Amino acid sequence: MTEPDLSKTSTAVANDADPWAGLRRLTAARIGLPRAGASLATAPLLEFRLAHARARDAVHAPFAQARLHQELVGLGLPVVSVASAAADRHAYLMRPDLGRRLAPEAGVALAAHAATYDLAIVVTDGLSAQAVERHAGPVLAAVLPALLAHGWRVAPLVVVRHGRVAIGDAVAGALGAESVVVLIGERPGLSAPDSMGAYVTWRPRDTTTDADRNCLSNIRPDGIAPADAAFKLTHLLREMRVRRLSGVMLKDSSDVRSVES
Repeated sequence: MTEPDLSKTSTAVANDADPWAGLRRLTAARIGLPRAGASLATAPLLEFRLAHARARDAVHAPFAQARLHQELVGLGLPVVSVASAAADRHAYLMRPDLGRRLAPEAGVALAAHAATYDLAIVVTDGLSAQAVERHAGPVLAAVLPALLAHGWRVAPLVVVRHGRVAIGDAVAGALGAESVVVLIGERPGLSAPDSMGAYVTWRPRDTTTDADRNCLSNIRPDGIAPADAAFKLTHLLREMRVRRLSGVMLKDSSDVRSVES
């Protein structure tokens, strides 16, 4: 008589006991959490509180603007560091409108570099300074050579403290750029405190709305990896320049192009 394979039996029992185990290995999302009565079990509850604390810390963490400035200098373009009209983090969080406007002295600093450019690139802390501190450099290190090799006139890189997405419109206007890309720290999630977004706008102006922008979101190693984000962003910028538009009228076809090639 053949003895049963106890290892396979125990595995089957374990899978039956936790039917979410297989799916949980594929995502950082919280699914099928164990419960104790009407509440979460202690372990997942503590993990949730830790993730929430990390997200709050990411929102309030100071922006290492000077260090990022020095890192971006290594990319070969001039770098200008300025601030939005939000005087501090509290004002930035309570008054989103201030984060969309440049401080008066920022306009003066940018005016010194005004010319005719195809593209302005803005890096700003947004709601997660650590996101741009970690990912802006690697993304731009791949994007800039591809653009400069095709003759793009790229303005000095601009690092903005306490900026919102629309700060890019003001920066592009001050520099004289026809388009702008804003790399910004996104609102932290419970599994992603370091997610960066890239917002692309053709001919930004005071009346620009979110419908006029294209966005690549969740740029981080466990989301869209910086190398993949750089490829998508470069493709999107080239399409924007050829078609002379952005936003809902411009679709990201980089996946289709990569399959075709």
